[in-house]
Amino acid sequence: MSTTILVAVTDIFFYTKVRDALRPQGYTLERIRSQDEVAEKTASDSPAALILNMNDLAIDAFQALETLRADPALRSLPILAFANHEETDTWRRAKDLGVTKIVSRNEFSARTRELVEEIIANSSQRSAVRSEMNAEG
Repeated sequence: MSTTILVAVTDIFFYTKVRDALRPQGYTLERIRSQDEVAEKTASDSPAALILNMNDLAIDAFQALETLRADPALRSLPILAFANHEETDTWRRAKDLGVTKIVSRNEFSARTRELVEEIIANSSQRSAVRSEMNAEG
């Protein structure tokens, strides 16, 4: 399984926090810096997960989610999103568009590695269950 994590975070200081939390654990990070790179990098890198800043000014997170969920090959990609905790509409819409997990910026900063590992593990468990059901069916 790939340990490449796509990171759609254009703020360099926040990206550095993500990098410092994940690289020592053996993850490879691929940064997404623009809207065009979302579909391009998710299709070509076979990532284990995507981290998405719902408040990023350079990347329209909702458009990115719509693009990913429209592609059958990317529909099951685990997505960890973060947003300001006051933005309840953003949280609701992100969940409606298929985000695996959304947390506040503060929680994301404090628990980046744990949250990434959680969504990857949960995705692997769902894939195993689907494989068993397909074999039986």
